[in-house]
Amino acid sequence: MHRSKARGKITLLSCGALWFIAATSTAQASHPIAGVNPDQRPEGAPVITHDAHGPIWFQRALHGVSEPYPMSLLFLRHQGNWYTPFIQPGMPGYYDIRGWHPAQ
Repeated sequence: MHRSKARGKITLLSCGALWFIAATSTAQASHPIAGVNPDQRPEGAPVITHDAHGPIWFQRALHGVSEPYPMSLLFLRHQGNWYTPFIQPGMPGYYDIRGWHPAQ
């Protein structure tokens, strides 16, 4: 019988918490929400005017890749300022095929 009361309290608290979350999440935000109108840019949103990929960026992006560079890496020329995980160090050890991490 004691477990039944505890479960009832937990259920009641859970329902109350869910109601509170639902009630507070429907409030209007004072700033634009991304993705609501994906075909429109929000008023005052920052605009990229140029991409500044110089030789240092390309050297980092092609770290561990030997010349001649494969055709599959031509996307780097048109990458723009989008984030890409391709130019970041990945997992160390056996998985580090591009030599980002020093050998131990």
